[in-house]
Amino acid sequence: MFSKKTDRLDPWAKPSGGFNNWLKDHGRTFNDTTLYVSQRLASSLFVWFLVGIALALPGILWLAQVNLHVVGEGWQGRAGLTLYFEAGVKPSKIEAVLKDLKKIQVADKTALTTSDQALKDFVAQTSGSLELRNILASLDENPLPASIQITSREGADFIELESLQRQLRAKPQVNDVIIEKTWLERLRDITSLLNRLGWILGLLFGLGAIFVTSASVRLAIESRLEELLVLALVGATKGQMRRPFIYFGACYGLGGGVMAVMFLALILNAIEGPLQALLSSYQVPLVVQGFDSQFLMSILGIGIVLGVIGAWVAVRQRLYSAQFL
Repeated sequence: MFSKKTDRLDPWAKPSGGFNNWLKDHGRTFNDTTLYVSQRLASSLFVWFLVGIALALPGILWLAQVNLHVVGEGWQGRAGLTLYFEAGVKPSKIEAVLKDLKKIQVADKTALTTSDQALKDFVAQTSGSLELRNILASLDENPLPASIQITSREGADFIELESLQRQLRAKPQVNDVIIEKTWLERLRDITSLLNRLGWILGLLFGLGAIFVTSASVRLAIESRLEELLVLALVGATKGQMRRPFIYFGACYGLGGGVMAVMFLALILNAIEGPLQALLSSYQVPLVVQGFDSQFLMSILGIGIVLGVIGAWVAVRQRLYSAQFL
């Protein structure tokens, strides 16, 4: 359709029909959206920043939950028991226990720490304390017992570990057997807490992103009310009147998703050092899980969806109140 005054193609005119015209109309709307956003870059950056924060906080909680679950599974594969002998036990009795452990299916690997090795490790860890070193030097005998670290086979549950614990405690040369499960139980509770907290914060910040986008699109509608009135008079369709503002919302959401990805990358880079030191103390390698292309596309997609929802809310409220729709 051509304008009566300028005899040129009206970008807001109703397409005469056909898929090509529909695509051209969307293309014109996309160009108009990019021009509008670029001309108001400061306000657009502000909206992207707020939406990015709203997406980044639930995102980092989700990544934490995924990585804690992976760490728990990896550490659970190394979980097992620590067997402590009586002080001064003979090496032959220690060898007998090691031979018995090789016959037990639950025990996958064993690592012997002699009393002399335990003393050396303790001295190395307390090298800064002069009083402890003097006390250890004054002792006639080594007070630390020998121990065996038992790694359970993959898939072993706590019932099997408790059964092995009772079996080993029955041996006369064994002082105590400890199951390494406290950390796993706490890690499981923390993972469950982060999962619920992530869903709650995701819902709250998602609503916040919708409200921010809706307010921004509403301002765009207010600035173009006169233009919308002209379009309504020349017979523009409801879809044509809504479409630019839906594109605005999608643009705000996409920009917020990009900002969220940048925030998450900065956060992961900042905590990489302390996190690596923490995991290395449990002999677990640092491999960040979840921050992949699928996660990044999900963040961008969620941002676009939230932006479109916010724009739709603003369009419904303002244009209907102005009786354009």
